[in-house]
Parts: sequence; structure tokens; C-alpha cells
Amino acid sequence: MIVLKLLAFPFVAALTLAVAVLSFLTSVADWICGVLSGLFALCALFVWLIQGDAAGGIQRLIVAFCVSPFVLPALAGLLVGMLNELNYSLRDFITG
Repeated sequence: MIVLKLLAFPFVAALTLAVAVLSFLTSVADWICGVLSGLFALCALFVWLIQGDAAGGIQRLIVAFCVSPFVLPALAGLLVGMLNELNYSLRDFITG
């Protein structure tokens, strides 16, 4: 059992560093996606209202929603959270 704990320790160290870096990158990507979503929404409204292309405007609004902080950054945050849970599970295995 001690051998497994010693083998798990480098994974805990790597996961701790990876979660920290990925959390920072996720927060930066969240901000960038928010700005891009706003720009896509403005372009969609321009296409829909000024140019009169309803189908193109709706398509661009769908893209704006997918890039918004409700979809892509939320999925990235979910994955980082799952890695963090794995990290704490390994820590509990080592200390327990």
C-alpha cells in the first residue's frame, strides 16, 4: 500500500499545478469569450436589423450564445473542477 501511495504522489503534484494553471486560463478565457460574445451579438443584430437577413442574424446569435460564458467557459470550468476533485481524491488516498 505504501508503494501505491509513493506512486500517487507525483500525480498529486502534477494535478495541483495543472489545476492552478488551468483555473487561471479558464478565467482569462471566460473574459475573452464574454467580449467575443458581445461582439458576435452586435454583428448579429447589425445583420438582422440593418441588412434585413433574419436567417444570418439568428445564426450569428446562436454562435454568440455558444461562445458566451454560459456554454464554452462553463464546460471548461466543469472539467477543471473534475480534475480538482480527482486531485483531492488522490490526496485523501495518500494521507488516509
